[in-house]
Amino acid sequence: MPNPENIENHKFNKGESGNPNGRPKGAKGRATIARYWLEVNQNLKNPLTGESQTMSQEDLMTLALIKKARDGDVNAYKALMDSGYGSPIQQIEQTQTNIDLSDLTTDEIKQMLKSE
Repeated sequence: MPNPENIENHKFNKGESGNPNGRPKGAKGRATIARYWLEVNQNLKNPLTGESQTMSQEDLMTLALIKKARDGDVNAYKALMDSGYGSPIQQIEQTQTNIDLSDLTTDEIKQMLKSE
């Protein structure tokens, strides 16, 4: 458990950044690093065709997801469908009721809001 005295010594003043210089120039972000490793190629047997071919890590993971979906994993199927065709649009039906509040007192409006 951290020592509360040490925590107090490391607090920054209001409006003061804990990292005033920011990320060093040229430093790679998490997304850049992830994309780099997803693009690394490997020569393996394609689990769907059985043929040897060069595939990226992203290809291999997609094929693994396809295999899981073919084996009955509904979540894998949904992830593939959402990736390939986009996730379904969720629509919310909204109804509007016009209420004239001009003749009501503040207390009556508050009571009306509490009851909803």
